[in-house]
Amino acid sequence: MKRIISILLVLLVSGFISNRTSQACTNFLVTKGASKNGSVMITYSADSHVLYGELYYWPARDYPEGAWLDVYEWDTGKYKGKIRQVPHTYSVVGNMNEHQLSIGETTWGGIDGMTDPDAIVDYGSLIYITLQRAKNAREAIKVISELVAEYGYASSGESLSIADPNEAWILEIIGKGKANKGAAWVARRIPDGYISAHANQARIQTFPLATGKKTSTAITSKDLRRINDPLVDCVYSWDLIEFSRSKNLFSGSDQDFSFSDTFNPITFDGARFCEMRVWAFFRAVNGEMEQYKNYASGHDLSKRMPLWIKPDRKISNYDLMNFMRDHLEGTEFDMRKDIGAGPFGSPYRWRPLTWKVSGDPSAQTYCNERATSTQQTGFVFVAESRSWLPDPIGGIFWFGVDDASTTVFNPIYCGIIDVPECFRVGNGDMVTYSPTSAFWLFNQVANMCYSRYDMMSADAIKLQKDLETRFITETENTIDKEARTLYEKDVWKAREYLTKYSVTAAQGTFKQWKKLSEYLLVKYIDGNIKQEKDGKFVVSEDAYPGFPMQPGYDDKWKKSVIQDTGDKLKVVGGGGH
Repeated sequence: MKRIISILLVLLVSGFISNRTSQACTNFLVTKGASKNGSVMITYSADSHVLYGELYYWPARDYPEGAWLDVYEWDTGKYKGKIRQVPHTYSVVGNMNEHQLSIGETTWGGIDGMTDPDAIVDYGSLIYITLQRAKNAREAIKVISELVAEYGYASSGESLSIADPNEAWILEIIGKGKANKGAAWVARRIPDGYISAHANQARIQTFPLATGKKTSTAITSKDLRRINDPLVDCVYSWDLIEFSRSKNLFSGSDQDFSFSDTFNPITFDGARFCEMRVWAFFRAVNGEMEQYKNYASGHDLSKRMPLWIKPDRKISNYDLMNFMRDHLEGTEFDMRKDIGAGPFGSPYRWRPLTWKVSGDPSAQTYCNERATSTQQTGFVFVAESRSWLPDPIGGIFWFGVDDASTTVFNPIYCGIIDVPECFRVGNGDMVTYSPTSAFWLFNQVANMCYSRYDMMSADAIKLQKDLETRFITETENTIDKEARTLYEKDVWKAREYLTKYSVTAAQGTFKQWKKLSEYLLVKYIDGNIKQEKDGKFVVSEDAYPGFPMQPGYDDKWKKSVIQDTGDKLKVVGGGGH
């Protein structure tokens, strides 16, 4: 088993393979005009019960003429085939390259029979190959189009977030089935000043159609020479609608063609488990989104949410970090408020998502909520692209591992030339614990917090806030300026400086989080809570620990226990201590 894992880790470094992912990710997109500082930002929560959180890195390289690249499926490690290598590739850290281009994804699967078993390029390989070959979002769309046209698309339905320092796009893609090389896809630019999101449900419905005129805002993949025309804000595969008709998936007029309704029709699951996360994000920055509550709950699918909205206020990088921590707080779906939260207000429910009472074949099916922040996250990021800075400095890949609620977003500049040990590929895996791995450390703290969420998470969030706000202040006020000064003299020295800072920041977080894990163990051992004063545990004159607090349970939980047990636990004779 260890030998197999070692082989797979080698393949990850050399040929685009990761641990298995699932249909459980979340992306938010923020354009320049919607962000507080004028940056373009996208987020990604890579959620999977078997995804190991680590920071991928590919250095820039030159290749000889005639070179080929082996492609391995990102989810499984299965060898898919060879594709032609390009003469030069760009360096990539995580899901961001040295030119500030970033790409995220969410899987929605779609209708059956659309996966091409003979295709070579799966969605994960598509992302990381594109990041190594494109400088901006429009180039990325062109690379994606060319790759799937030549080598086929080997995955099911996906939504991709594609962002550079000036634009954010959403691209949705699905295969065309066996013996149909290529893919059905459409890409739309998010209007400046607006935000968008997707979470495992296709969201592009109707879109502008290509007219063949130079003033058109839409083009097909046959006209990619116009991809850099600023008027173009919609691109789609040349045979998209024709192909859909040939498969009896669509029969209306071209103007009525809806990508989402054709390939991923909305259902209760798609609304409640997927669109709910989009709604929660939209609702947090636009009061008018409350009108879509019944849609997001899956109870009224007739009125779908818009693809993008204009927020009521500008959004910062720190805002986005915290939006990724959402558990539907402040809504009627708040996971802390029902009996399922237990006595300590846990916003988590262990899988499966749907359930029914055992032993009754006619029992009603119920569901757990699926929030943005979730326990099975492998890694999470906020990719921030800033047009006013040179590329190696302008791109910050704010990166954390495990559950967004109890992680720390660390500043990883896109121009770095090495990665921190605590995030390094091969430092542990899902079946191999490593004491120097951030993934295992953050899981340790998170799982401690799950047991007494109301109080323990507050301690973690306090340190989390201290670190993230310090990083944001440091990068804006000190690191950016120093790196820019170095960049004007020597680009490589600037990248070395950014590497040292990024590595030091991440390893510093690791050390602080290790101290937090020890503190939580000492403070909350055995269900007791040690008293504190002035940041220290209270002790008596003889150094004996002060008697711990034992706050017990809230009244809602007590009433539930009484209802369940009747008089079994009743104290008679007026006793009690």
